[in-house]
Amino acid sequence: MWLLVLLLPFVAVGIMDMYQAPHTIMRNFPVFGRMRYWMEMLRPKIYQYFIESDTDGMPFNRLNRNVIYQRAKKVTDSTPFGTQLNVYDVGYEWLNHSIVPLDSTKLDHNPKIIVGGPDCKQPYNASILNISAMSFGSLSQNAILALNGGAKLGGFAHNTGEGGLSPYHLEPGGDVIWQIGTGYFGCRNQDGTFNEDLFKERAVLTNVKMIEIKLSQGAKPGHGGILPAKKVTSEIAKIRLVEMGQDVISPPFHRAFNTPIELLHFIKKLRDLSGGKPVGFKLCVGRKSQFLAICKAMIKTGIMPDFITVDGGEGGTGAAPLEFSNSVGMPLRDALAFVYDALNGFALKRHIKIIASGKVATGFDIVKNLALGADMCNSARAMMLALGCIQALVCNTNRCPTGVATQDKSMQKGLVVDDKKTRVANFHNETVKSAVELMGAAGISDPGKIHRDFIYRRVNAGEIKTYSETYPYILRSSLLESPYPEVYQFDMSNCNEETFLPVVK
Repeated sequence: MWLLVLLLPFVAVGIMDMYQAPHTIMRNFPVFGRMRYWMEMLRPKIYQYFIESDTDGMPFNRLNRNVIYQRAKKVTDSTPFGTQLNVYDVGYEWLNHSIVPLDSTKLDHNPKIIVGGPDCKQPYNASILNISAMSFGSLSQNAILALNGGAKLGGFAHNTGEGGLSPYHLEPGGDVIWQIGTGYFGCRNQDGTFNEDLFKERAVLTNVKMIEIKLSQGAKPGHGGILPAKKVTSEIAKIRLVEMGQDVISPPFHRAFNTPIELLHFIKKLRDLSGGKPVGFKLCVGRKSQFLAICKAMIKTGIMPDFITVDGGEGGTGAAPLEFSNSVGMPLRDALAFVYDALNGFALKRHIKIIASGKVATGFDIVKNLALGADMCNSARAMMLALGCIQALVCNTNRCPTGVATQDKSMQKGLVVDDKKTRVANFHNETVKSAVELMGAAGISDPGKIHRDFIYRRVNAGEIKTYSETYPYILRSSLLESPYPEVYQFDMSNCNEETFLPVVK
């Protein structure tokens, strides 16, 4: 009898946990899941020491994670006692503000960027912050529904990732960027080659606003992808047009084109098949000469992408070899500055929008990327945290405890779509608002007017530099004919629009 009396409260609490919506861990692990939230209540001492002291090397540090959670839940995200960082640390960055800032209440808190060059018939009016590429299969059904539902609520776009265009990307009605990777999932023949008819059938759908060709990604450039067989359900196999019971491999390279010129003709083909929608490509910058070769091909053919997504080498994924994650691919800041300058040097930038992708978590991250040359940003990990991801680091095992990165139905049920889609929209709206307010503090009303002089960085204990000093601009059209700027001479002499291979002279 006494045992029953003692157990009844736990049973009651367990039932409450199973049916509440906001806390995924408590839904999936009734009663026991509360221990996580009890530890959070003990901050900043015990929780911070035992949990967070070991996680600042993870995708986002403690400060950024807290801001994401707070904005997603729409609770106070201000902090007491001033600056939370050591301003004398090498790498500390800050915004050059104005003595006459703008009234933030009079600024547009949801600025838009029109994506679409001269050959685009259906330009897209995009937010300056959108959801980066994450595939159904890597993420769960409920996670995709919540992300796209959040995009619908907040008026921004959701990139499908290379895993194909699933019903869960379409059902909520949010704007979609359909990514076409090397596996051509959802638009492939049985032998893995590109199928024009299947592509056209999906590309003309109303929800699909842009098409992105994935050349490489920051987390594992030059490696290709893999979805383990244990995560390949019959539904995923049907969506991707692959066989069940086998690992799904994305090759490290495309079969639809082999040269820069062929890449641009492929872009034109997709634009025509989609009815004139914006088409671009995503890459993590490797050899500079290869990107310059693509620029030369644009000049020769007159064909241009409508946008280029620049993924930094610090970009994330659910699974990648450690060496590729840590040691391959140009970091985002360097890549952004290079891509902007290259396009400007060929007098192409006015036609092409640049999207920055790589650890975008705060309004300041957006502002820094815009200053370097981006027109807009994509965020993946921050959006996952807004969904409820706790960085358990088991994405590749199908055992994600929050139901975000798993195909296990028993774990997915904990992620309540109606609750989490609101959190995704909240995070987006509050973060964009923060970016706009930062620009207002600098006296800027238009995102297109911020430039590299606005951001300072401490490069050593006694020296600071602006981004424009670290990444000097080159003159517009300076790469159209020799003599080229000195830092470009070697790469310009080793690139040709007819090949991605280096030209030895």
